[in-house]
Amino acid sequence: MTPQPAPTSAANHSPEAQAAPRIRVGVGGWTYPPWRDNFFPQGLPQSQELAYASRQLSAIEVNGTYYSTMKPASFKKWHDETPADFVFSLKASRYATNRRVLAEAGESITRFVESGISELGHKLGPIVWQFMPGKVFEAGDFEAFLALLPQQLDGRALRHVVDVRHESFMTQAFLALARRYKVATVFTDADKFPSFADLTGDFVYARLMLSEAGLASGYDEAALSAWAERARNWAAGGAPDDLPSLEGPAEAGAPRDVFIYFINGAKEKAPAAAMALLARLGVKVAVT
Repeated sequence: MTPQPAPTSAANHSPEAQAAPRIRVGVGGWTYPPWRDNFFPQGLPQSQELAYASRQLSAIEVNGTYYSTMKPASFKKWHDETPADFVFSLKASRYATNRRVLAEAGESITRFVESGISELGHKLGPIVWQFMPGKVFEAGDFEAFLALLPQQLDGRALRHVVDVRHESFMTQAFLALARRYKVATVFTDADKFPSFADLTGDFVYARLMLSEAGLASGYDEAALSAWAERARNWAAGGAPDDLPSLEGPAEAGAPRDVFIYFINGAKEKAPAAAMALLARLGVKVAVT
């Protein structure tokens, strides 16, 4: 496997990005015990939970890859158990991002990229590089990190998204860097993290964290309808005018892929929220 560094002068398009834009909706992981009471069918073997979840949703964000190094056989197994149109977003190893000097992350980045993720084939979605809440934006060091992210793996283009969690990233300097390297920025609705919807890549990545235990779908009807409208707007090349941003809504551009994940909050409600949003979008999930 030969990862190649991303040039600063070319967009980082995948085969999916070049096709018609897609709105994908999912959750984080699939092995959450409370889901065995309100999502998975009673008595479903744990070994079949991924197969079931992937036929109710259109994507899953994998959190385990942040904490542990998986084997190629695991990625191959995930590929084989899920429908042809399913996508996995992967959280990259914390050893690449939880460090004082990001410019020194090259070895950790390579180790993660070469851990077997290419076994997912076309089901490999964006790679999420999540930073600790205390990580402060330092332009030079952060650019050095972005320059280390590979553009391709085994001939397949990679897409990257950064999940920055410190207020210091809410600057024009950060936006300019992310755009220069064609890296998307996570939008989150969580109050505890910076929430800005300024677009920096050629796809949109949202992590929704405010689900409520007292609501059947985690989010109320109005909120789900609003997220459906925002997703359509993003996919069509626009930008919602009701989300916080540094620059205000962007001008209309090219259609883009959209990834929306329901994470945290009342996590037991995440599958219901994702399925409710898919229903509002009129998205039929592939089952084969």
